[in-house]
Amino acid sequence: MKSRILFLLSLYPWLIACNPEEYSPVVEDGYQINPPVYFGDYKERIPSDNPITKNGFELGRKLFYEKALSADNSISCGTCHQQKLAFTDGKAKSEGFEGRLGKVSAMSLSNLLWTENFTWSGKFDRLKDQSLDPIQNPIEMHLPLEQAVKKLEEKGYAADFQKAFGSYDINVERIGNALAQFQRALISSDSRYDQYLRGEIEPTQSELNGMNLFFTHPIPGQLRGANCGDCHLGPLTSGDIDGFQGFHNNGLDNDETMDDGLMAVTGKPQDKGRFKTPTLRNIAVTAPYMHDGRFETLEEVLDHYNSGIKKSETLDILIIEGSNEPINVHDEIRLHLTEKEKKDVIAFLHMLTDESFLNNPDFSNPH
Repeated sequence: MKSRILFLLSLYPWLIACNPEEYSPVVEDGYQINPPVYFGDYKERIPSDNPITKNGFELGRKLFYEKALSADNSISCGTCHQQKLAFTDGKAKSEGFEGRLGKVSAMSLSNLLWTENFTWSGKFDRLKDQSLDPIQNPIEMHLPLEQAVKKLEEKGYAADFQKAFGSYDINVERIGNALAQFQRALISSDSRYDQYLRGEIEPTQSELNGMNLFFTHPIPGQLRGANCGDCHLGPLTSGDIDGFQGFHNNGLDNDETMDDGLMAVTGKPQDKGRFKTPTLRNIAVTAPYMHDGRFETLEEVLDHYNSGIKKSETLDILIIEGSNEPINVHDEIRLHLTEKEKKDVIAFLHMLTDESFLNNPDFSNPH
């Protein structure tokens, strides 16, 4: 009798779980993320209707690397966003379906919880929408979303959706939600710069000099600076901080040759040539640089700001005023950094490389 009672008691949790009135297969505990406090609040940035859960994260991870989400089963999100390259692809312009070239380079995917707008032109303000767009984009994965649903059904993903969302139904909304969960968890916060901020290491003198230059707006004759931190804000080194959405014309082209940038979204002439300020986290592994990948090295980037700025109607005031020497209206716009100062800034930029992020098995291809 005693053994029978023990047997029935052992079944009790299972019986309760299978009660149709109480059964809820959605994961109860969330996927654990532990960003540093200096990144700012994050809990309110996670949509209440799409929290990061363990099963949701794992489904998003599978979908991120799922080549069936392309028309010819040849590419996935992970093709253009490779972990070892901080989720870029090392190309000036990414290749999509049948080798079709896009117009811009693949942006790095890290710390997206603190990002307000997505893509170089800020086309999307929701990560879910941005995640779905490449699937149906004819230049990228070229697969209508209704076909994406059907292909996932045929590949047996229903059980994964059931674990993540509580039913076997596969739909476009849930595909976007799962991809967004995975990408929100891509947090890079263990670079040498982070270790310095936590008091764990001492930077080299060159790194420290570069750090000070990076975050200093120059005042001619008083304070030398590289002016980087005016656009790449705070520890995230991105254009997003406290609701500020960073789009800048950084002098790549003149009025006749510049790309539309943000103007393609807003239709406003004052936004022409203004592009999303990307994070500089892991910048040493995300070459080539700028929206069109025109610069192959960090040295070329520094040379651009030091002596390559082109004037235009929408050139950012932060660029115009960023000089270590007095300016008059007829001068070329340039930073006037020394060679040593440029090397120091680059030394700091290398501090932003996070090897644990680039090699985290949780973010790798599960297939």
